[in-house]
Amino acid sequence: MYKNYNINQLVLPLDLEIKLEKNDIAFAIHHLVESIPEEAFHAFRKTQGATAYHPRMMLKIILCGYTQATFSGRKIEALTKDSIRMMWLAGNYQPSYRTINRFRVNPQVQGLLRQCFVHFRNQLVQEKEMDTDAIFIDGTKIEANANKYTFVWRKSTEKHLQSLHEKSEACYQELLEKEIIPSLEKELDEPLSVEQLQEVCDELKVVIAEETEKIETATSTEIRKELRSKRKLPKQAYKQFQSFLERKRKYQHYLTSLGNRNSFSKTDYDAAFMRMKEDHMRNGQLKAGYNLQIATNKQYILGYDVFPNPTDTRTLLPFLNTLKQSFLELPTYIVADAGYGSEENYETIIDTHERTPLITYATYVKEQKKSYKQNPFIPQNWVYDEKMDTYLCPNNRKVPFRNDSTQTDRYGFTRYLKYYECEDCSSCSLRANCTRAKKESNRVLQKNRTWEYFKAYVDKRLKDTETKKIYAQRKIDVEPAFGYLKASLHFTRLSVRGKEKVKNELCFALMAVNLRKYTAKGSQNQYLFFSNQKPEAKIYLYDFRFWFFIFQDLCPSLIRL
Repeated sequence: MYKNYNINQLVLPLDLEIKLEKNDIAFAIHHLVESIPEEAFHAFRKTQGATAYHPRMMLKIILCGYTQATFSGRKIEALTKDSIRMMWLAGNYQPSYRTINRFRVNPQVQGLLRQCFVHFRNQLVQEKEMDTDAIFIDGTKIEANANKYTFVWRKSTEKHLQSLHEKSEACYQELLEKEIIPSLEKELDEPLSVEQLQEVCDELKVVIAEETEKIETATSTEIRKELRSKRKLPKQAYKQFQSFLERKRKYQHYLTSLGNRNSFSKTDYDAAFMRMKEDHMRNGQLKAGYNLQIATNKQYILGYDVFPNPTDTRTLLPFLNTLKQSFLELPTYIVADAGYGSEENYETIIDTHERTPLITYATYVKEQKKSYKQNPFIPQNWVYDEKMDTYLCPNNRKVPFRNDSTQTDRYGFTRYLKYYECEDCSSCSLRANCTRAKKESNRVLQKNRTWEYFKAYVDKRLKDTETKKIYAQRKIDVEPAFGYLKASLHFTRLSVRGKEKVKNELCFALMAVNLRKYTAKGSQNQYLFFSNQKPEAKIYLYDFRFWFFIFQDLCPSLIRL
């Protein structure tokens, strides 16, 4: 005997919520978005034109699409027609892919997504699903939606610009020598500006017009031939200066777009070229991408930001400011790997933010080895006389203080250095093992007392029992979040261009990672997640569903018309 099956009979429409499992991810998405206060959606209100889809509904269906590893607007539109959970979240509306794509790149959406992160974290704290004493920070590179052959490099641009200055100056001097154009008001060694190049073009245009008029009024063939020969140089120079002008504008635009970066893509000006881990050809090919920074706790992503520079050292401080302003109050411990260890980062976290950095530095692991501590040629192991401010080298020769110095990097951070020089290394038997300096030079030490203080500070914290245990959680806390993003969701390449639009898309993807993880844990209060309804009402609804399905199986003819 078969179950009753007849698709030709009319069936009464049922609430799609009944078809969903008790712990379906759609409920977590629904209650998360519903927890956002109504005031956050006022920016989307319009008083003119046709009525718009509610931003709550749009936010829900895009989040749901990303949790199902569906990032295309057309495929999300298809899910609103095929997926039961998507139909329920959309309220049976079917927005087009254009509407979906316009919504997810809307600048106002970023505020809603930040609200999602804040409410999600607050709920996790209430349920004691996470700790509040530390955050774990790390970064990964995401490939941009850009052509990999559209790169612009700073050094190449500066080289071409310098060559242009030399060629344009040589052509300008030639025109002055032959008295074709009058002299411009400019400094002797100053390169021609865009305005001056345009002025030269205008002058040459006038000269060409005058020569052309003379040719047209000339009566003799020989005179016309002579005038054409005379007009040849101004015409060639005019083409050259038109090219100079166009290239000058292009190079200046490139330098403005570069900012502090070394490269960018012509397809996506906000993306920079970086080395990706997904290097299938194994040739170290650079690709346009963004540096995604996240902060996690218990593998939940609490905040994020996007940067165009490939190294993590310069991203930590602006990322902490973003976390503090938009996502959460900074906890007691800031935990990160050695890629974030620098004097500026330590100083800002300790003095400005008044927090404890559990961040190693580049040589931390090396300095913990026995071979490093027992190496007599490493200055860190030399005997230091604080009173005399002198070091003692392995050959028992004094290395006294020589001079102070300051170094300011291109980002404006100043380091204070002290230099020490050995009295005489010329006849030292250990010279070959101690220094690579020339024979006539002595061994010179460079010491940064501030950096050494921070190294000792971090070393002490990482050897403490409590803080050492917190730092040991870093790898198993922040690294899996990137695994969920790239391996589970298969989110390895962006589909939008521009930093602000990229932020929106990454926020959808990262919140999808959080929702999938929370749903997979199978909490007992999963269905009540972010809900203000009483549990009794939900239990009653489940009882109704149970008896409804029993009634449907026993009396199918009464259900169908």
